[in-house]
Amino acid sequence: MAVTRWGIIGPGAIAHNFADGLAQATAGKLVAIASRDAARRKEFGDAYRVADAARFTDYATMAASDQIDAIYISTPHPWHAELSIMALRAGKAVLCEKPAGLNAAEVIAVTEVAAQEGRFFMEAFMYRCHPQIVRVLEILKSGEIGDLAHIQSRFGFNAPFRSNSRLYDLGLAGGGILDVGGYPASLTRLFAGAAVGQPFADPVDFKGIGLLEETGVDKVAHAVLKFASGVTAEIATSVQRNMDNRAILTGIKGEIVIDDPWVPGRNKGPSTTKIHITVGKETRTEVLGDERMLFAFEAELVSKAIADGLLQAPYPAPNHADSIGNAHLQDKWRADVGYKTASEIPATNSILSGVVPPGLPPMAKVKLDGVALPMSQLVIGCDNRNTVAEGAVVWDAWMEVGGNGFDTSFVYGGGNHEKVLGEWIAARGVAKDIVVIGKGAHTPYCTPRAIGTQLDITLERLGLASVPIYIMHRDNPAVPVGEFVDALNALHKAGKIGIFGGSNWTLARLAEANAYAAKHGLQPMRLLNNNLSLAVMEKAVWAGCITSNNAETLDYLRRTNTVHVSWSSQARGYFLPEALRNRLPADTAPETCFGSPANAERRRRAETLAAERGVSAHNVATAWVLDQSFPSLALIGPRSPGEIVSTLPGLMVKLTPAEVAWLNLESETR
Repeated sequence: MAVTRWGIIGPGAIAHNFADGLAQATAGKLVAIASRDAARRKEFGDAYRVADAARFTDYATMAASDQIDAIYISTPHPWHAELSIMALRAGKAVLCEKPAGLNAAEVIAVTEVAAQEGRFFMEAFMYRCHPQIVRVLEILKSGEIGDLAHIQSRFGFNAPFRSNSRLYDLGLAGGGILDVGGYPASLTRLFAGAAVGQPFADPVDFKGIGLLEETGVDKVAHAVLKFASGVTAEIATSVQRNMDNRAILTGIKGEIVIDDPWVPGRNKGPSTTKIHITVGKETRTEVLGDERMLFAFEAELVSKAIADGLLQAPYPAPNHADSIGNAHLQDKWRADVGYKTASEIPATNSILSGVVPPGLPPMAKVKLDGVALPMSQLVIGCDNRNTVAEGAVVWDAWMEVGGNGFDTSFVYGGGNHEKVLGEWIAARGVAKDIVVIGKGAHTPYCTPRAIGTQLDITLERLGLASVPIYIMHRDNPAVPVGEFVDALNALHKAGKIGIFGGSNWTLARLAEANAYAAKHGLQPMRLLNNNLSLAVMEKAVWAGCITSNNAETLDYLRRTNTVHVSWSSQARGYFLPEALRNRLPADTAPETCFGSPANAERRRRAETLAAERGVSAHNVATAWVLDQSFPSLALIGPRSPGEIVSTLPGLMVKLTPAEVAWLNLESETR
């Protein structure tokens, strides 16, 4: 049997537990450690008989060693994601202590890197590997307690406040939610999922409440949850209050009580546990006896999974999607309680390195008249990041691959998304290195007066004196077009905006606006910001939306060399594989808005060309937008570094004019 060779980064208390577990496992063994602390290296290395040559001072050097197959990471929380990515990029499997990241964005980035590298990754919830979890799942499936109705789970202990303690240090991401709150959160999601035959379930309603310590971390936190199935739940955690740490599952016919769901036999064993099942007035107790200590189950399961070539852990251990969902729940819990980690504070947010692989295609850039900087032809939409921690993971990656175009709007996130982008710009000091598209005057506030008022608020949120590109988010035909042109030119003259244009404007209004500008010696509207994708929009994604993929508009853009900035340039994922298409609400899903026989034929042609070029149909559709004969920029909406990576191959696809026409059904030959 193949034996997985382990290295440990961060030889602290919980690493001792894992090393003890490995000593009881048959599929894995400890061969190396890495620590920057000489005393810890010696103490830990001596205790587990690690060879002197395998006691590393540098994490990356150990990760590069061909003497190990896998790395267990047990450093303080803020370094979990970065070290996991470093180890995965070095070709090693990774078991990382919880939490896998300080927020869901970090966990997503880690799991994407694991997929890119083809390496195993798991978040180390050791309790999920203990046999009692399998047994409880069997009882639930049997229907003995009837349909699951309610779950109660808590994990709390009393560690008196010390400002220098890891548990209370904001810089080390202390507090109950991130330290042990993930246990009741993950157990609840596991069993709520089992109730509907799924590996896990995410709540449809969640409300958290709690108390913060003076350092800013949570000292006690409670939450109530509701799932789509009707299952409700209560969870709680604390680092300053002892709690009833049992888990209670209530069904319509009975209940299951798990006496010690979290740490049976944690240190030395045995890990014998008791489960109590009550139906009616009858209670029976099942004893699951095992001489091994708790971490032996995790060490055995993960070592075997790695040796077998698996990339994710077998159920009921957490897989990638499960860890991401748990991180989202913890993000919401912390937000409700009012706990911001250092990564969510702009001044202390740091760059998560390694989230994009080397060797990506260079970013295509264009020089637009009136815009000082050459601008990336792909422009990232900033309408989906609620905190600077979420935004930074994506936007840092965007800058790393050469992207410098950012699109935002006065209405995104009720203004929060502009504020978050502004915080990131200030934290990174990149105001002079990027091109920001600002938008305003969305219905119903689409008036000349509103433009200037909203722009001032936008600039304050962004922390900028001006935006190089400004776009009216909608048109208002009830207003004479000259009033809009006058208002935009006044802002241009004042130095608050550079070039400008309109989003979801008709050709007639655009032509009328530019005729007015020419007559009065004013700057014209130089950009059109409608939908332009290879798939023609058949149903407006949102009220008042207009497509530019029609013969009249395409001809106008070519004749006038007007800049087009396409929103939903990838047709909301219409060209993705079928399994990935319908992640959006049904009323704005790709097939709802773009489904038609003609678009199906466009997709078939894109798939044919993609197979020939060794890329995806999604990449071909992106190339179609970029390779027009007029200046064409494409807005994209990646929500993670991996989605950026999957889009970039579209830059390598260079289409001829004949291929552009063929893909759009304008020609039968290419």
